Amino acid sequence: MHLDVEDAPAVAAEVDRLLAMRTRDIRLKGGVKLLFRARIWSQTAKIIRAWMVWVALLDVLTLALNMLMLPTAIAESMLLPAAIIPPVAVVVVFLWRKPQAPWIQGASLIAGMFLILLSVALVGVSAGGEFYERHLNIMLFVAITAVIIFGIPLAWTVTIAAMALGLYLTFQLRNPSIEFGSAVAATLFFASGIFATVVARRIMTILAQKTFLFELRDRRRVAELAKANDRLELLAKTDPLTGIANRRWMTETLDHLWGSDKRCLDGAAMLMCDIDYFKKLNDHLGHAEGDRCLVKVATIIQESVRRDCDQVARYGGEEFLVLLPAVDEEEAISVAERIRKSVEDAGLPNPGSRLSRHVTVSIGVAVQASEEATSPEQLQRQADEALYLAKATGRNRVLLYGPEPTGLKHGTLMTPRRPATR
Repeated sequence: MHLDVEDAPAVAAEVDRLLAMRTRDIRLKGGVKLLFRARIWSQTAKIIRAWMVWVALLDVLTLALNMLMLPTAIAESMLLPAAIIPPVAVVVVFLWRKPQAPWIQGASLIAGMFLILLSVALVGVSAGGEFYERHLNIMLFVAITAVIIFGIPLAWTVTIAAMALGLYLTFQLRNPSIEFGSAVAATLFFASGIFATVVARRIMTILAQKTFLFELRDRRRVAELAKANDRLELLAKTDPLTGIANRRWMTETLDHLWGSDKRCLDGAAMLMCDIDYFKKLNDHLGHAEGDRCLVKVATIIQESVRRDCDQVARYGGEEFLVLLPAVDEEEAISVAERIRKSVEDAGLPNPGSRLSRHVTVSIGVAVQASEEATSPEQLQRQADEALYLAKATGRNRVLLYGPEPTGLKHGTLMTPRRPATR
C-alpha cells in the first residue's frame, strides 16, 4: 500500500500523535491504518490459510480414526456434520490468496469460522453421550486458537469469540445431561477465559501497531537524514551564486574520468573562460551587478554545451572551466567560439571595459587526443596558459594551446604578440 505524496505529511503527523499517547490508547485510522493493514496482510493471510488447512486435515484424520475405533453407528453419525469443514476451509483459503476488499475477507473469515465451529459442535451433538460435552469443549479450543493467532481487526476477533460462546451456550442448554444452571455457569466460566484471550490478542495487536509506528517514524527520519545529507553534498559541490558545479566537484569529475592511469581514453578538451575587465565592472557598477553578470555568463556557458555529457564549473572569481569529453580540436574551438559570441551578443553592460561597452570573455582551449597520456592537471594548465595568451593578445577571443598557439578573433586566426594582465 502506497500513499500519495500529499498524504505523507498527514501520515507523519498522525504517527507522531499516536506515539505520544499511552500504548493502550493507540487506535489506528486513516492512512496509517491502511499502511498497517497492508504491512501485516501477507503474514496474516498465510497464518489463516495454514490454520484452515490444519483444521481440515485434522478433521479428515479424526473421522478416519473414528471409523476405525468407534462403533459404526456413532462414527457414521459424525460424517455429515464433519463433512462441512473441508469445503469451508477450501473456500476461505481461496478468498485469502490475495488482497481483496476488507469486508469480503472479513465476511468470509467470520462465516467460515461460524460453519467450522458449528460443524465441530454438531459432531458431538449427533454422536451424543460423552461426545456431546467433549466436542463443545473442542469447539471452544478451536475458537481460542483462532483468536490467539489471527492478527485480524478487534471487531472480527470479538465476533468469532461471541459466536463460539453463543454456540456453546445454545447447545449446552439443549444438553440433556446437564441442568440450566450448570450450562450457564460453564458458559460464564469459558467466557472469562475467552475474554482474557481476546484481551491478550488486543494487547499483541497494539504492540504490533506501536512497533509499526516506530518503524514508520524511523523510516521517515532516515529518509529525512538522507535528504539532508544529499542537500549538504549538493551544497558542497555547487557554487552558491551561479548554481553550477564548483571547483571541488569538477576536480572529482576529472579524477573519475581520467581514472587511475591518468589517461582519458576517449580524449577530452578543457576550456578556461575568463570575463574580461571584470574588476572594472565591479568598480563601475557595484558587486551586485557583478554577481548578476556571473550568473548570466554561467547560464550562457551551460546553454552552449551538450547537457548530457559536457561539464561546467565556476573555477574562480570570474573564471569558468568547461570539460568537453570525446571532442577534437575543431569541435572544442567551435564550442568555445559559440560561448564567446553568445556572451558578447548578450549585451551585458561593462562600462569599464577598454574593449567594448559590453561584457566579453576570453577562452583558452587545450585538447588531449585519446592516444596521449596527459593528466587533467596538465590539460588544465595548458588551457590556463592559452587563456593567458588570449588575454595578452587583446581579449574577447579563443586561443588553442599548442607549440604555436592559434586563436580566433571574430573568426580570424591570430598569433600572440605581447603579454597583458588579466
